[in-house]
Formats: sequence, structure tokens, C-alpha cells
Amino acid sequence: MSESTCPICHRPTDPQFRPFCSRHCADVDLGRWFNGSYRVPSFRQDNDEEQNEYHDGEG
Repeated sequence: MSESTCPICHRPTDPQFRPFCSRHCADVDLGRWFNGSYRVPSFRQDNDEEQNEYHDGEG
């Protein structure tokens, strides 16, 4: 079985901070989510009918 590596610095992971090697790398990853570096893809468009109905209070 191969050893897992930290997705930030590629060092071996620490079970306490898995999948990271340290609190620092976990915080770096969290910061990337907060500043928008990571994004979850969305296939909805701003002009989707269903979404507009919901925001107009009709849904």
C-alpha cells in the first residue's frame, strides 16, 4: 500500500491532520477555499427559469 501525501506540500500525511501533513497545510487549503481559489463547478445559469422563480418569491 502506498503512503498518502499532503495535497499542499506532498510530504507524508499525519493521521491527526489527514489528508494533510500539518495544521499549517490544512489552514493553507482552507484559505484557498475562502479566497475563491477552489470552486465547485455549477451547470446552472443565472437566467435558469427555475432559479429566477425562486428568487422572485414565486417558487
